[in-house]
Amino acid sequence: MDRLRVDVLSKEYPPEVYGGAGVHVAELVRALRARADVDACVHAFGAPRAEPGTTSYPDLAELAGANPAIRTLGVDLSMVAGCEGTDVVHSHTWYANMAGHLASLLHDVPHVVSAHSLEPMRPWKAEQLGGGYAVSSWAERTAYEAAAGIIAVSAAMREDVLRSYPSVDPAKVTVVHNGIDTDDWAPVANPDRVRELGVDPDRPAVIFVGRITRQKGLPLFLRAAAQLPPDVQLVLCAGAPDTPEIEAEVRGLVDGLAASRDGVVWIGEMLPRPDVVALLTAATVFVCPSIYEPLGIVNLEAMACETAVVATATGGIPEVVVDGETGWLVPIDQAQDGTGTPLDPDAYVADLAAALTDAVSDPQRAASYGRAGRARAQQHFSWPAIAERTLEVYRSLR
Repeated sequence: MDRLRVDVLSKEYPPEVYGGAGVHVAELVRALRARADVDACVHAFGAPRAEPGTTSYPDLAELAGANPAIRTLGVDLSMVAGCEGTDVVHSHTWYANMAGHLASLLHDVPHVVSAHSLEPMRPWKAEQLGGGYAVSSWAERTAYEAAAGIIAVSAAMREDVLRSYPSVDPAKVTVVHNGIDTDDWAPVANPDRVRELGVDPDRPAVIFVGRITRQKGLPLFLRAAAQLPPDVQLVLCAGAPDTPEIEAEVRGLVDGLAASRDGVVWIGEMLPRPDVVALLTAATVFVCPSIYEPLGIVNLEAMACETAVVATATGGIPEVVVDGETGWLVPIDQAQDGTGTPLDPDAYVADLAAALTDAVSDPQRAASYGRAGRARAQQHFSWPAIAERTLEVYRSLR
């Protein structure tokens, strides 16, 4: 079979990774490069990287004072010429979608888009981008409607794509789940390091790992946490706030909890993977209170570390977390205006608190769910299998 050149376009790529899409790109590229029939080239935002086959593109100095969305489009334009000679371009998130779209037009090659999230499903980004949100929405819509193929990271995301962009041909949208490297993400007990991070490994703990953004539902979890037994620690690996307003809201809730209970640990900086693994391994349960989550790779990371999961039954999460087997799914009645806002936040908070209390009340059951979670991650979400399914999409478009 002919060797296929694939150019992968992404805002995030190691060492500049801050979300699930960046993790996906890094692992997909690694799995593609392990194959003899693929030549995977990477085009990524940011500072130069000393990695063969990878080209970096900094922000354009001429756009230094522009809206962030305009700066993004400047980087996209810089990427286009570098894709000459490829067989397929594959872009990830709206940040790189326009680069993929223009490269497809200029070089007459198929453009594949991976749907990790959708701008119409995140209207709160207008708080962050101002008028740039209209620009990001236009870029995403243009790329999706013209793409030769769209890869949705879950069946729920596929439905969101077709609902958000009804002119897209359903036959073009294929589900290929996110994956997890269960060698990198595996249980490693390191109680000394856990103590250094401010957590008592001998006490029950609920851990949250994620960005401080509306979609992650951190304020909802912090309200639920107030109802947990007093001996339960709350470990927040939470940083990169979208706006000063949500950072202030979270800080106020954390301060309120810390005033009424001990064992509230907030780690604001991005931790190296071994530290996150150590904290996940030590925790009784991982919490994912997201109100919008196309798949939720953080749940896979927790499961791979043999940590039981309590998560919202929304988006693609039920395709990962099996209620009563690998964790607890918390029902939610949500607004259908794209925000995912709980229609009854108090009911959701109460249900979340009840599920978390159930989880920490029986550590042996939580541990059993954790072991089942790792087995599920190994069996259904390996990167070599995901790379093969992604490659099938590429080849179908040639």
